[in-house]
Amino acid sequence: MNSRCLVTGALGAIGAWAVRSLLDRGSTVVTYDLGGSRHRLEIALAGAPVGELIELQGDVTDLAALERALDEHEITTVLHLAALQVPFVRADPVLGAQVNVVGTVNVFEVVRRRADRIGSLVYASSIAALGDPPSTLYGAFKRANEHTAVRYFEDFGVSSVGLRPHTVYGPGRDQGLTSAPTTAMVAAAAGVSYTIPFGGPLKLQYAPDAGEAFVRAAEADHRGASVHHLDGPVTTVEEIVQLIGYSGIGWEPEPLPFPAEVDDSSFVALVGGPVSRSLADGVSDALERFRALVAAGLVQAPNRT
Repeated sequence: MNSRCLVTGALGAIGAWAVRSLLDRGSTVVTYDLGGSRHRLEIALAGAPVGELIELQGDVTDLAALERALDEHEITTVLHLAALQVPFVRADPVLGAQVNVVGTVNVFEVVRRRADRIGSLVYASSIAALGDPPSTLYGAFKRANEHTAVRYFEDFGVSSVGLRPHTVYGPGRDQGLTSAPTTAMVAAAAGVSYTIPFGGPLKLQYAPDAGEAFVRAAEADHRGASVHHLDGPVTTVEEIVQLIGYSGIGWEPEPLPFPAEVDDSSFVALVGGPVSRSLADGVSDALERFRALVAAGLVQAPNRT
């Protein structure tokens, strides 16, 4: 992938692993994030990627700054992952709307103004966008993003791909409503007890695979404003706990308000095949990584629950 790619929200879990996938392809990557801890990016980038990485501090709600970033670095591809997660949107709905809705409109607008140069826009929606109405403000904002994408294609010809992750787990996933299975894996690696605060069925995506999925979507030859569910194994919280294999991990029975059985065939067709690994392989790899990260002091164990 010979591109110059801007990744918003690159300090988040999926963003960090998308950066890794791009660098592994030899791309020039410009990260665009408000700043803060680089720990997720450092976890994802372990192993000396070969591409060029340029890190910018920027806010997607600042249209002019976003435009400068795209022009100064001659961006040709945009992966938009910047967003506030469910708990943060609930705590400050106005800020959540500014980042998740206005920020996304800004991304579409800067791409529209550079249609001669930018050939691909991939953005993060969410399983939370499902429901009528969605069960959270976060989900309502993500639904608005999907409608925005349709209008930008119909009105201005801006093509985009929206991807709906479900439950992303693994190294770097330490925020958001569905991060609890990852917290359980960290707890097991550290030998402390933890209770996942929900149960029931889930559709899982391993964080490195989720990042790879966004990059493959950007590589696809696509015209329109399509939205796809990421592929991944459907399982239960009970099965996840069994695979973790540590007696100190438990779970609560109440399921998440999202369906696990969603059709991912359009995503698989878009990128030419499945991306997600099996649950057993993902949990095994995550536990191995977390044991090393905990031992090195790079990941902290949760408080006992």
